[in-house]
Amino acid sequence: MSPRNRLPPWHEQLHLPNGREVLIRPIRPDDAGPLRAAFPLLQPDEIRQRFLFAMKELSEEQATKLTHPDPRTEFALVVAEPLAPGEALVGAVARAAIAPGTREAEFAILVSHYINGMGLGRQLMRRLVRWSKGKKLERLYGDVLEHNHPMLQLAQSLGFHRESANSPGLVRVVLDLH
Repeated sequence: MSPRNRLPPWHEQLHLPNGREVLIRPIRPDDAGPLRAAFPLLQPDEIRQRFLFAMKELSEEQATKLTHPDPRTEFALVVAEPLAPGEALVGAVARAAIAPGTREAEFAILVSHYINGMGLGRQLMRRLVRWSKGKKLERLYGDVLEHNHPMLQLAQSLGFHRESANSPGLVRVVLDLH
């Protein structure tokens, strides 16, 4: 049995093209500290593309909310160094949350510039789609800044279509799951 087969569900160890080894896994409460510590390392555009507005820091409250998803309605993954909980630098976060009263989930993904361009956005999005299908949802959607071409291209390559978003400068990408 290979080591991959012994990892818990939703865990996968990857070797990136740059030689770095990372672990894709569900987010844990212990990730709050590393997420807050790594936030200042993000570029302003990375923050705007994920949160849709500028932020200087990730508050303790935001980090706690992000690292304690409700398993009935939310799913969050990280790409982290394969180190002990609370010590691993987190380089990417992906999240899907079911919109209340619907069979739809909204997604968000942030991949830091340290590890972008290595296929991690695709890896994370595929897992969000798999989780959404497992929840028997009808649609997975996200609002993307209209100039975030890498995310728009990724979504299109995975079968998402575009709809107009409720805010100027945003594009809603939608994947029908049925």
